Amino acid sequence: MKPLIATAAACLLLTFSTAPATPASAQTRTRRSTPQRRRAPAPAASSRLDQTRFNAQRLELAGLSKDLTRFLYVYGRLSKDLELTGAQTGSADATAQAKAGVIRNIGVMRDRLDQLEGRFRFEAGLATQYQTLRGVSARADEAAQQAAANRFDQAGRTLLAVSEKLTDVLLEMQ
Repeated sequence: MKPLIATAAACLLLTFSTAPATPASAQTRTRRSTPQRRRAPAPAASSRLDQTRFNAQRLELAGLSKDLTRFLYVYGRLSKDLELTGAQTGSADATAQAKAGVIRNIGVMRDRLDQLEGRFRFEAGLATQYQTLRGVSARADEAAQQAAANRFDQAGRTLLAVSEKLTDVLLEMQ
């Protein structure tokens, strides 16, 4: 009887020694022939934009987008008035002043877009966003030329496309 108990104990010992004694999460580790130390995450590359400057650029872009949206709201109403008064002969002087003001304000917006585009171009961490933003100042200049040629509706549509680009860049930055 003793040999039978010894054999059963040996079988149980072998069975339990091959059964997992550790939790399942420990089984997922892979075995390596040479132990490797875990490396700390590499520091951010110097070409990446730090979070503070990234947020500052995002806030500037959001502010410009809001200003352009406000301008488009006022522009829509004003462009309609310019088209209506342009057809009337009695108010040529007021129409010319309003038209010059619109073109001047589009120029100011173009300059702000050009400055923003330049900052995005030369920041290494914003290369992807610059690709989307590229050309918005040229589109604003195109809108100014369209307004100067009394094509106010087309100029508004061009500025709306610029606003859409700014929104696309903001979405990329989140």
